[in-house]
Amino acid sequence: MTLLALSDDRAPAYDHENAQGLTALGSPAFACTPDLFPSLMAAALTKRPLASWAAENGVVATRGAEGR
Repeated sequence: MTLLALSDDRAPAYDHENAQGLTALGSPAFACTPDLFPSLMAAALTKRPLASWAAENGVVATRGAEGR
């Protein structure tokens, strides 16, 4: 899993091309707030589906170039 940005902004800025390249390699790439980061890591470490975690936490999840 790759953390692209950790910011208090609701939509942290990150390089979308870099994110796409990382996801193409099979690494889920995320940007999130510091408040959500512990929960995100817990979901990843327990191998919960990250799309489910995102939906439960109001985070928009996309795959590859869909989020552009």
